[in-house]
Amino acid sequence: MPFDVKLTDISISLSGDEKLRGVLAVPDGEGPFPAVVMVHEVFGIDESMRSQIARMASAGYLVLMPDLFSRGGMRKCLKATFRALVDGVGQAYVDVEAAKQLLLSRPDCTGKIGVVGFCMGGGFALQLVSKGYDAAAVNYGQAAKDLDAQLVGACPIVASFGGKDLSLKGAGPKLEAALTKAGIPHDVKVYPEASHAFMNPTQAGPKALRPLMNTVIGFKPRPVEAADAWSRIEAFFGEHLA
Repeated sequence: MPFDVKLTDISISLSGDEKLRGVLAVPDGEGPFPAVVMVHEVFGIDESMRSQIARMASAGYLVLMPDLFSRGGMRKCLKATFRALVDGVGQAYVDVEAAKQLLLSRPDCTGKIGVVGFCMGGGFALQLVSKGYDAAAVNYGQAAKDLDAQLVGACPIVASFGGKDLSLKGAGPKLEAALTKAGIPHDVKVYPEASHAFMNPTQAGPKALRPLMNTVIGFKPRPVEAADAWSRIEAFFGEHLA
């Protein structure tokens, strides 16, 4: 992992005896720090997601990524999580909110908090823009059908998309137009040569499927575009979470 930040696997207490797993990173220094809830992509908290946690923490943020598949297993939770993404309600939102409240309760948190998501998590980040966050980073995330309604009361948004991402064709310009119309501070950028999951430092997907993801589907890391997207996120969050 290129960022010298310690990641800690933690357990978050929910109602009753239920527990939610997550990964926490605390930046070096005395603090207090602004906080970030990070929402993972469809493959869960893998090597790439751990690297993204460390990268965000290295920029001076408390970061917590809840494991949305930890309450029931990936196979069972995946269907429910995608249903929650479409419906706007469900267990996944309870889990993300629990992560948010844990961060805000920490004495080393400033009280400012953002949400960052990738792929599936980018869709969740966009669903959460009016849920008490100070800024959101939407990385190749799917918008709701009624985007104007989704953006009512939204926090400032920075978003990145791949121009070759056929699953989100036209999503960047559509989001930018809606944000401009709503008067919401934003930074939306489409990277023409990138596809889905371009910000991952390693190839997306389980190892057995990575050749397929790369050569057939076109999901592959784009380090130059990823570095630019991260610089934009850090500048945007630096402005709105300071």
